[in-house]
Amino acid sequence: MAKRTNSGGAALVDDAEGDFYRPAAQSGEARPARIVRAASDAEADGGEPFLRARRRVPVRRGVLPPWAKTRWGRPVFAGIVLMGLGAVAVGVLATRNFLAHDTRFRIHSADSIQVLGNSQLSRADLLSVFGADIGRNIFLVPLARRRRELEQIPWVENATVMRLLPNQIRIAVTERKPIAFVQVNGGIELADAAGVILEMSPQDMAAKHYSFPVVIGISPNDPLTVRAVRMHLYQKFIGDLDSSGEAISSQLSEIDLSDPEDVRATVPANGSDLLLYFGQEDFLSRWRNYQAHIAQWRQQYPQLASVDLRYDREVVLKMAGAAQAPPAGQRVASPEQAQHSAARRAPAAKRTAQSRTRASLHVRRRSQ
Repeated sequence: MAKRTNSGGAALVDDAEGDFYRPAAQSGEARPARIVRAASDAEADGGEPFLRARRRVPVRRGVLPPWAKTRWGRPVFAGIVLMGLGAVAVGVLATRNFLAHDTRFRIHSADSIQVLGNSQLSRADLLSVFGADIGRNIFLVPLARRRRELEQIPWVENATVMRLLPNQIRIAVTERKPIAFVQVNGGIELADAAGVILEMSPQDMAAKHYSFPVVIGISPNDPLTVRAVRMHLYQKFIGDLDSSGEAISSQLSEIDLSDPEDVRATVPANGSDLLLYFGQEDFLSRWRNYQAHIAQWRQQYPQLASVDLRYDREVVLKMAGAAQAPPAGQRVASPEQAQHSAARRAPAAKRTAQSRTRASLHVRRRSQ
């Protein structure tokens, strides 16, 4: 702002920054608002003037009412808060006492316990877990503990327990599904896919019409993880054999899983049992190999006791009375090659007849 003096001695003021006031409006006219122009803002807005609005500052108010901040208001307010908390605590205790002791929430008999999902287990088997809860208030029944106790029953895979007001308990169980007979301590029990041993009386097994192979190598003394792995191999073996839809597994009487790298199966044939060695893969193709040649082998070797199918280009036949494990050496020609050799060398026939009386005989057959 610049100041200068005119010839009459009066002082004149120049507004160099562009801030000015308009002259007062005459009577009856509205007084214009003050226009303030900033040079920097004018440049930023393309030289257009604007009006600056005043910013309102909010006034913050405390949570407590004004009287609670006074000297006597503080203790009064604290007393009111304590009385409110006490009333809430008394209400909670009264409600809890009502729910815990009112006879309307008491389990009067076993009829107040509902059981769902059981087919293998009887109602009495499941209610045995809740024997101590008869006559107890429904809110005092430890549901989580009862659920764990139900799942300790071998036939129960998982369970849920819930309260139904005013005085009922509902039990819902999912039972395990047996997929095999297992030989345990000289007896026959059932087992599910996880290797859990499921006890059942022979009469109940007959009534359920179960038809499974007997699995050897599943012992309750083994960890459950070991049993689960072997049962997984069992399912793979059965699934591979039955993948053609012919129900080949129904022709097997026993399956030995003692060696996870060699599945052995027993097949009843001609009044005796024939042991087959399948290894751990290609079960169906090896069964096809056995089916294609078993008639020829039995005709040529009436004392045939086992067939080792684990090799790609040969099989090993073992006669009755030989050692349990097939020997690893002294393999001779396949039946086709043996017939061709006998026609060329007659003296060899006598040696061949003598060799059939040995404890075991290995036969090599070219894959066809």
